[in-house]
This record gives sequence, structure tokens and C-alpha cells, in this order.
Amino acid sequence: MPSFGDLFTDLRGEDRTMRVSYHPDRGALVVSLWSGTVCRGSFRMAAGDVERLLSVLTEIQLSATSVTPAGPPTGGATTAGPGAAGAAVAEAPAGTEPAVDQTGDISGTAHRGSLPILPVPRVA
Repeated sequence: MPSFGDLFTDLRGEDRTMRVSYHPDRGALVVSLWSGTVCRGSFRMAAGDVERLLSVLTEIQLSATSVTPAGPPTGGATTAGPGAAGAAVAEAPAGTEPAVDQTGDISGTAHRGSLPILPVPRVA
């Protein structure tokens, strides 16, 4: 069992969530994507890589807050160099939401309606 974690909702709604949990016995952070009560995918990250992930997320957060109309960027030094993950976010126009692409078109799977869809238990 995970020692702790959190649950996030998807911008697209539709009962999509992302769960983040830490498993100290495995030394892993697990990120899993859910549709309702069904796990659609998971990713196990070594606990040693969490600091690098946090660095990327911090850079994105700093870039996102610097493009809001609240004021100019603070001008603080960043740890990432040119071409860093957060650099693309800083160039986004202020006040606009990013376009959300709808994925997972299943219109060609009409035959699935005849079979019961049972969730498969997964351990994340």
C-alpha cells in the first residue's frame, strides 16, 4: 500500500483523474491515469528521479506565473538552461488557455457494445 499520495482531476473532465502515490517499500513514485474506477495506465518512477521531476514542475510553475497579467516576472535565476521544459510555457500569450485535444476516438468499435466491459484490477 502507498504511504501517501494525492488525486488530481483532468481539465477535460469526464471522470478522468491522475493519482500520485509513494511506495517506500519499492522506492518508487507511481503516477497512474484513471477513467472512473478503471486504471488506464501507470508509470513507476525511481525515488531518486523525483527531484528532477520537481525541478521541471517548478520551472513550469515559474514560467506560468510569469505570463499572468498580475505583474512582471521576478527575474530570479533559473537552474535550467536554454531549451528547458519551462521555456516553451513562458512564450504562451497571456490570458489564453491552451487548446485541449480530444483523444481516444472509439467510434469504430461499435461491436464492443455486445460484450460486457469488466474492469481489470490493477495494482499501481
